[in-house]
Amino acid sequence: MEILIVEDEKKIADSLHKGLEELGYTVQVSYDGKIGEKLFNQQPFNLVILDVNLPGINGLELCARIRQKNKQVPILMLTTFGSVPDKVEGFNAGADDYMVKPFSFAELIVRVRALLKRNSNDNAPVGNLLGFADLEMNLDTKHVTRSGKQIFLTAKEFQLLEYLIRNNKKVLSRMAIGENVWDVDFDTHTNTIDVYINYLRKKIDKDFPDKLIHTQVGFGYILKESKHK
Repeated sequence: MEILIVEDEKKIADSLHKGLEELGYTVQVSYDGKIGEKLFNQQPFNLVILDVNLPGINGLELCARIRQKNKQVPILMLTTFGSVPDKVEGFNAGADDYMVKPFSFAELIVRVRALLKRNSNDNAPVGNLLGFADLEMNLDTKHVTRSGKQIFLTAKEFQLLEYLIRNNKKVLSRMAIGENVWDVDFDTHTNTIDVYINYLRKKIDKDFPDKLIHTQVGFGYILKESKHK
């Protein structure tokens, strides 16, 4: 998931950048409205986190410009102004959600996930299919196959595999997996993630020569192709 943060308060922007990347998101930051608009026009993003008071281009104006170019991308606005008229102005500019500073990172993550989930059908592959190598998932029917062979997964195994596929070729920490597949307050000191990774390996990799789920010692797990020798 690609997230664009446009926030001129460097401390806030850098804190959000670090926190979101630790949860497995790919993040770009701009401290200026004009540069933020330029970044948005250069590549697609799954979510925009946008401050109202920005140098270059006001956040409300930038929100309106983004909405003119893209009707679907979720926009979460940040501001120190929390009155009803201020919120109405933000929503009229095209924002999907509104957070008043100061806010907790945990609440922001809940809202980010809600916005991404709400928009997931628009970003899903044609036919709601996800695939990697010879592995394929149907997000509608919950049907999983590898090399044409059907694989039966529990609901949590399905969620875990979906997260691995959406972030394939990226090393995912246990914290990122726990936060995204389980809960915002997931206890990373348990071995639940390792247990479920082992369940998946038995179903996804055991009967196939080319292993897809790999351990990156000291960092976490990664879904990648590794040809059997």
